[in-house]
Amino acid sequence: MNFGQALEAVKNGNNIARKGWNGKNQFVYLIEGREFQTGLHYGFGEYANEPTFVDALAIRTTKNEIQVGWLASQTDMLANDWYILGEEE
Repeated sequence: MNFGQALEAVKNGNNIARKGWNGKNQFVYLIEGREFQTGLHYGFGEYANEPTFVDALAIRTTKNEIQVGWLASQTDMLANDWYILGEEE
């Protein structure tokens, strides 16, 4: 699938990856802002001018680390080899 389709899939709760990535076991997923609020016990509007958390993309790397704030490269955005994890051929 293309990047637009992959974005829709991740917004619907799926983990996505590219067949063209060199590293195995990498995938991108969505962390919703409310998950940050719950985990950090902050951002519920209890304080004046308190910021709110927004949704963020994260990637599980080949080193089994989570990188929050993943950004797609130009190559990622133009690729047509995206798939939903668990639905790979």
